[in-house]
Amino acid sequence: MKLFSTLFIMMIFLSCQKEFPVKAQNVLTQNAIVKEEEKPVLDLNKTKEKAVEALQFSKDNKLNTDFCILIDMSLHSGVNRLVVWNFKEEKIMGKYLVGHGCGNNSWSSNESKDNPTFSNEDGSHLSSLGKYKLSGRGHSDWGIHVKYLMHGMEKSNNNALKRFIVFHSWNLMSDEEVFPKGSPEGWGCPTISNNAMRTIDPMIQNSQKPVLMWIYQ
Repeated sequence: MKLFSTLFIMMIFLSCQKEFPVKAQNVLTQNAIVKEEEKPVLDLNKTKEKAVEALQFSKDNKLNTDFCILIDMSLHSGVNRLVVWNFKEEKIMGKYLVGHGCGNNSWSSNESKDNPTFSNEDGSHLSSLGKYKLSGRGHSDWGIHVKYLMHGMEKSNNNALKRFIVFHSWNLMSDEEVFPKGSPEGWGCPTISNNAMRTIDPMIQNSQKPVLMWIYQ
């Protein structure tokens, strides 16, 4: 009887030894299948197509034809989706993070980082899609205390001035991409980091003509 008990215990022990590596291997395999969320990147071809249309629009509306600002809101807010586009050299001069409106979400959160909504309605706390003329540099209570008025030039954004939507910097905005986190969301203004504004501000300020900003999806 004692011999039988000993043999039975040994069989259980050996069975457990064989089972453990199999289970461990299964766990490792499952972990390998789980991939990290893929970081989205700016579509250069799409940007070039928008730039061609932006140049013609700038010519037709007597805006700056040296550069413009393009914002692709189809991208996650944690990656660079604002570009300064050089019309003359047909290339990107700089890429930056930009925030959008929070809507019904909490102010300064990033709840709509990958699925923002847009509105032209006053009080919506949402950003508006469309082409804007940047002119009228003034004092801002935010960031480096510089803002530019955004004159909406389409039906989708023609309430921008009424809604006090302006281009400014914000201390909460990062200089570097923060994906998979998102950028903080305000009340509809396109916001950039302080250092980004220090780079872009002189370009707009020294422009002989108003600068085009185009926000699209």
